[in-house]
Amino acid sequence: MTQYSNRMVLIHWLTLALLVAAWFLGEELAEATDESSATIAGYLVHGLVGGAVLLLTVVRLFFRSQDGTPPDLGQTPMDKLAKGVHHLLYTVLFLLPVSGIVTIMTSDAGKALLSGDASLLPKEDGYHGVFAHEMHEVMVNVLILLVLVHVLGALKHQFIMKDGLMERMLPKRK
Repeated sequence: MTQYSNRMVLIHWLTLALLVAAWFLGEELAEATDESSATIAGYLVHGLVGGAVLLLTVVRLFFRSQDGTPPDLGQTPMDKLAKGVHHLLYTVLFLLPVSGIVTIMTSDAGKALLSGDASLLPKEDGYHGVFAHEMHEVMVNVLILLVLVHVLGALKHQFIMKDGLMERMLPKRK
């Protein structure tokens, strides 16, 4: 079975680590916002991690076009579902950070970050009516669902089908 390139494998696992970090940072930021104790640093760190996810997603798509991908396993409905989940994952991995950027640009958070004045940061319900923020929250939940389906599919291949599919996303052995 052919594998993904080592750089695709690295980006896959690095993206996962950054997503976990972004999720925890986002939860902390939401709690701090509700308690009116959010900081400029909290927004910057969450934004930088989200920006890294966006950058890695774009780089991954570029590498994908350069390196190719292993062949599809089949054309069953489950194979087509898996392909659809992958396409949705890429879409959400791109749109989620973009919605975060738009949230900053269309809310008081942008003014606070530009001025360096944490007192301008949104407080509880400070994102009420900010469409991009509402989409950001929805996409986080969609991403969690897609990752869950992705992991369940990988586990099915590893432990039920025992077809070695997960080896495609491990570094190549020499």
